[in-house]
Amino acid sequence: MIDIEGVSYRIGGQDILRDVSLQMGPGGVIALVGPNGAGKSTLLSLIARLNALQSGRITVNGLPVGQVADDRLARELAILPQDLTVTIRLTVRDLVGFGRYPYHKGRPSEADDALVTQALGNFDLQDLADRVLETLSGGQRQRAFVAMAYAQDTAYLLLDEPLNNLDIAASRALMARLRALAIEKGRTVVIVLHDINYAAAYADRIIALKGGMVIADGAPKQIVTEGLLRDVFETDAKVFRVDDRSVVLV
Repeated sequence: MIDIEGVSYRIGGQDILRDVSLQMGPGGVIALVGPNGAGKSTLLSLIARLNALQSGRITVNGLPVGQVADDRLARELAILPQDLTVTIRLTVRDLVGFGRYPYHKGRPSEADDALVTQALGNFDLQDLADRVLETLSGGQRQRAFVAMAYAQDTAYLLLDEPLNNLDIAASRALMARLRALAIEKGRTVVIVLHDINYAAAYADRIIALKGGMVIADGAPKQIVTEGLLRDVFETDAKVFRVDDRSVVLV
């Protein structure tokens, strides 16, 4: 369980998050949606201790964020931030292998190698395993980074806009893969998405933020409405029902 209690965050005197309280239980895909500046990425960063808490409290499976050792928390959750840069030449296998570092501290075992191989397979990277990252397309690199986070083998996987650089086919394939892994492995995937149609199609739960506050929280078919689009995104887009799913016409 990720338990968020009364979390607020300010940057330069501006409120980024305002008294956010949420619980994220085990299993399934949870999508964070909202306009730019809503606080989605900041919330992920606070959960993953990339930014220090200013007020409130966050626990991950009972471990208090900011008080427990980083390597201990890294065994409970993995995060893929939005801005990813690699300054050294790495193969895809090398990159994915970094996901195991919190466990082996530089001395990988056969079990670690097996999990890396499994992650490569889960994200269709076997044929690219020995390619250097800089020779890959943007979408292929993005998949490799997601596989690295997955290889960390944590209960919670936090992904900040992982569909960047992906075309429609690659985006659909990645979302379907993440949903399948959440179901099959019992993982919780918390994912920041800009396209609400992907959230409606693949998430079990959508949390909509605006102005640093939670505006709506629930199952996609319950909360993806024209009213939500007006309130959160300030747009008059139409919502239709297709195969018992809400679809936003853009």
